[in-house]
Amino acid sequence: MAEFLETNRVVIVGAGLGALYAALELSPLPVLMISPVSVGSGASSAWAQGGVAAAMAEYDSPEAHAEDTIAAGAGVVDPEIAALVTSEARNHILELAALGTPFDRDAEGRYVLNHEAAHSAPRVVRVRGDQAGSKIMERLLAAVSVCPSVQILEGVVATGLCSEGERVHGVELMHANGGGERRQLLCPAVLLAGGGVGGLYAKTTNPKEIRGEVLGLAIRAGAEVRDAEFVQFHPTAIDLGLDPCPLATEALRGAGGLLLNSEGERFALKADPRGELAPRDIVARSIFAEEQAGRAPVLDVRAAIGSEMAERFPTVTASCLRGGIDPAHEPIPVTVAAHYHMGGVAADAWGRTSLSGLWACGEVACTGLHGANRLASNGLLEALVFARRAANDIVKSVRNCSAKDEIEIDFGETAPDVPHNDAAIASLRELMSRDVGVVRTQVGLERAVHEITRLMNTHTHDVRFLNMCYAALAIAEAALAREASCGSHFRADECNAIAQDLTQATVREPT
Repeated sequence: MAEFLETNRVVIVGAGLGALYAALELSPLPVLMISPVSVGSGASSAWAQGGVAAAMAEYDSPEAHAEDTIAAGAGVVDPEIAALVTSEARNHILELAALGTPFDRDAEGRYVLNHEAAHSAPRVVRVRGDQAGSKIMERLLAAVSVCPSVQILEGVVATGLCSEGERVHGVELMHANGGGERRQLLCPAVLLAGGGVGGLYAKTTNPKEIRGEVLGLAIRAGAEVRDAEFVQFHPTAIDLGLDPCPLATEALRGAGGLLLNSEGERFALKADPRGELAPRDIVARSIFAEEQAGRAPVLDVRAAIGSEMAERFPTVTASCLRGGIDPAHEPIPVTVAAHYHMGGVAADAWGRTSLSGLWACGEVACTGLHGANRLASNGLLEALVFARRAANDIVKSVRNCSAKDEIEIDFGETAPDVPHNDAAIASLRELMSRDVGVVRTQVGLERAVHEITRLMNTHTHDVRFLNMCYAALAIAEAALAREASCGSHFRADECNAIAQDLTQATVREPT
C-alpha cells in the first residue's frame, strides 16, 4: 500500500440520495463524499420512479403504514423500526418540499398520492408521475453544491476499510478507472451509503455501477451482515434487451395497468386475488413463470391510461419509445430484474454497524425495515430517515472541526485506464441470475457458492471484483442456509405446484 492521506472530514462512501442528505445534515462538520462517477449519474436513487411512501392524507396514519410494511415483509420486519420510520416519514416529505422538490399537488394544493402494491391506501408521494427520484436528487445536489462544508471526490472508488480489530479509522481508495495505486485515507468516521447489489445479476434495473462493492468491502472488514438472501426482483422491468433494464414503475399497475400473457390471459390473478397489486415477490414469480413457459408477459396500460401516458409517466414513455414501443397504443413487454437488496450491513436505529467508527444507511444497510420483501416506495424513505439519524449520531461521536479549517483532499492525477475484468463480471452475473435469482434450489445454490469461490481464487489481485464476489457469496450462502421460502427468497425445493413447475427451469445444468 502506498502512502496514506489524513483528514478530519467525515467520509461518505457513495453519492446517492442517502449520501447527499447525510452530507447536508452533517453541516457544518467537514465532509468528503466518494463517487466513482459524476455525482448522481450512478445512483439508484435518481432512477426511482414510484416516489416516497408517507402517511400524508387524513384517511391515513403512520400506524397503518407500519402495518402494511410489516405485512409485506413476510414476518421478518422489525416492528420497532417500522414504527420509527413511518412516524418520521411526513417530516421528510415536508422538508424535501421546502428544498423545492416539486411534488405533485391537486388544485387545492394537497399531495397527489399514488396507490402501489401491498399498500392498504394511496400514500406514495410522487413527482410528475414517475420522476420522484431524479427530482429529489436534483434538489439535494443543488443544496450540496453550495454547501461549503462538503467536498465531492469524483472518479474515485472505495476498495476497502482501514481498521484495527473492530474499529474503523479510514478507507482505502483508488481511481475508478483502475489506474494508479490504492491509498489509505484516515478519517474520524465513515458512512457507507453506496447502494445495493442489482448489478450482480444479468438483468437489473440499477445503474451498472451498483454491483455490491460497498457491501463487499464491509464484509472483508468484518462487519456483520443481515438478511443477505433477500433480494427483491422488480416484476416489470421493460424487456428491450438493454443492460440495465429500464423500469416500468409500479404506479402503472396502481393506475389500472394489467399484466397479460401472449394468450391474453390476466395471469397474476392465478397467484393472488390482488392480481397486479399483490406484493412484488408474488407478482415477480408469476411473471417469471410465464417467461419460462414461453408466454411472453406484457403490461397493458392502453385502457387504463392510454393517451395520457406521456403526460403522466414521461420517463416510462421515453424508455419505451427508445425501443420502438408506444405504450399508449401497444403493450409493454416486461421481464423480472434484480431491483433492491433488503439485506446488507447490519445497522441499528442510528445507522451504527457492528464496527465502531462505521455507519451505514440506504440500500447497503439492513435496518430491519424491509424484512423479506420491501414495501413499494419504502426504499427512498428508509434512505432519508437513516441518513439523518446516522448523521446526527456521527456529530455526537467526532470532535468539532470547522470546514473552513479543513483542507480539501487532493487524490492526484488519474493514471492510464486499466481495463475492467468484463469476462469475469459477466460470468458472475450470469451465475447469480441462474442460481441465486427469482427461484432457488439447493443444487443451484451449492453450485453458485462453488463457482463464486472459484472466481475469487482466480482473480485475487482484482480488489474491486473481489468485493463484488464477497457480496455475491454472502447472498448465496445465506440463501442456501435458509431452506424455507420467505418473501422474496423462494426455494423451489418446497413441494407445491408452482415450485415444481419452476424447478424445471431453475435446475437445468448450464450449457
